[in-house]
Amino acid sequence: MTEERSQTPRKPRADATRNRDRLLAAARTVFNQGGPAASLEAVAREAGLGIGTLYRHFPTREALYEAVYRREVDQLVELAARLSAELPPAEALRRWLAANVEFIATKKGMAAALAMVSHKSSESIASALDRLRAALGGLLRRATEAGDLRSDLDAEELLLALVGVCYAQEGPDWRSRVLRVLDVLIAGLRR
Repeated sequence: MTEERSQTPRKPRADATRNRDRLLAAARTVFNQGGPAASLEAVAREAGLGIGTLYRHFPTREALYEAVYRREVDQLVELAARLSAELPPAEALRRWLAANVEFIATKKGMAAALAMVSHKSSESIASALDRLRAALGGLLRRATEAGDLRSDLDAEELLLALVGVCYAQEGPDWRSRVLRVLDVLIAGLRR
């Protein structure tokens, strides 16, 4: 019986779970800003926690980046389902794509590290991309079946267009320019 108990993973303490969540939220904020200020010390400071707490949860910079990435993918997949249930099809699609701009902003802030993470765990990154494509595919299919949008664009092409526009933009107001282009893109897809 003692052996069985030692093999069962313990549930993390509530304060440890809260600290992990605070670190992930802080990391998203700090990485979203990008640049040299996106240090692990800045993440700990933003979370109101010590650097030791950060390293207990995320022993390497790459572990933190991968956790932020996975969490954002999970949130985007959940958002697609929620928007699909709450909004008209074309508006649900537009809002989900707009939420992706923030996701991409975080990735832009940690691009070099994500390249290292994706090289080491390409299976994990591929799985995340599959989940994003499926979420977008559901929103796109719903909008085309409702007759709101043309049907000659697939989810992968739309993601490619969004990522391309995001990475082509620089400067402090790049997000607002991307959102404007996104509105033009959706208008162009309308029937």
